Amino acid sequence: MPTVIIAVVSLIVVVLAGAVPVAAQSYKGEFKNSLITGPIGPWGEAATKFADLVRERTQGRINVKNYFSGQLFAGKQTNEFVLLNQGVADFAFGSTINWSPQVKELNLFNMPFLFPSYRALDAVEEGEPGQEIFKLIEAKGVVPLAWGENGYRELTNSKRPIRKPEDLSGFKIRVVGSPLFIDTFRALGANPVNMNFGEALQAFRQGTVDGQENPIVSVIVPFKLWTSQKHITLWHYAIDPVVIAVSKVTWDTFTPADREIVRKTAVEAAALQKAGARKGLDGSTEAVEDLRRNGMEVVTLTGAEIAAFREKTRPVYDKWVGEIGTDLVRATEAIVGKTK
Repeated sequence: MPTVIIAVVSLIVVVLAGAVPVAAQSYKGEFKNSLITGPIGPWGEAATKFADLVRERTQGRINVKNYFSGQLFAGKQTNEFVLLNQGVADFAFGSTINWSPQVKELNLFNMPFLFPSYRALDAVEEGEPGQEIFKLIEAKGVVPLAWGENGYRELTNSKRPIRKPEDLSGFKIRVVGSPLFIDTFRALGANPVNMNFGEALQAFRQGTVDGQENPIVSVIVPFKLWTSQKHITLWHYAIDPVVIAVSKVTWDTFTPADREIVRKTAVEAAALQKAGARKGLDGSTEAVEDLRRNGMEVVTLTGAEIAAFREKTRPVYDKWVGEIGTDLVRATEAIVGKTK
C-alpha cells in the first residue's frame, strides 16, 4: 500500500478514535451511591434495584455500589450534597431535608401543613415548582434525575395522645437539624432537640426524650418505635421527598446513550420507592392497623384539629416564605389549592 494511503488511513483512524467519548473507553470501576438509610425498606430497596438495573442495562459499564447508612458522609448527613457537588459521591438518593442547607428552596416541603395529600405533592413535583427546584439543584453542580419519597412525617411520643397544640407543651421532641423544624416545634410549645437517630433511640428507651417525628413505613415500622413510643398522631405536617441525583462531575463523563439509560432507570426506581413509602397508607389503612396491632394508640386529626396546629405555626410559615422564595411558595399554594 502506498505510503500516502497508509498515512491517510492512519489519520482517519486517529480522528475516529478521538470522536468516541473518552468516557466510553475509560469509565471507572465503581460509582458510589450515597444513602442515609440501610438496605431494608423502600429507600434502600429502590437503590438496590437502581444499581442492579443500571449495571445490567449498560452491560457493566456503569457499576453502581450503594454506600448505605451514611458511610460516605460519616454521620454528617447535611454534607451529602457537598460530596455530590465535588464528585466524591457519584450518585445519591438524598432527602430534601438533608440537602436544604445548600439548596434553601428544598425547605418548601418542610413548610408546616402545606401538603394535605399525596396528590398535591405529586402535582407540585411534576409542575412548575418541581421543575424550578430541579434547575436550582443542577445549577449547583448536581443533576437531579427523579423525585422519590420518604413519606409524611408523623408524630410519636411516650406520654399521651396529641390532639391539640397545647398537648405538646414542654415535650422534648427529637427533630432533624433543620432550622425550620426547630422553629415549628418551638411555635407549638415543645422543646425540639437535634440529635442523630441512633442516640435518639437510646434516649427514647431511657425516657430522656419524649417523642419524635418521622415517616411510618421507612422509620417507625423498621425501628419498631412502638417499643418506646406508645402514641402516634397522624397529622401530615410535613413530607420528605427524596431526590435521585448524580454529580455533574460524573454525569459529564457518561455518553448520551448511557445518560438516557441512567435517567430512565432513576425514574423507575423513584416510582418503586414512592409506592413503597405509601404502601398501606395511600388508599389503604393497613400500615396504620399494623401500628395498632403492635400496641400503639393512633390519633387521626380532624380537619378542625389540623387547622388549630396550622394556625399555631402560621408565624413560622410566614417567616419561611421569604427564606424559600415568595414566588415559589405562591406557585405551590396555587397548585395545592386546585388539587383534590
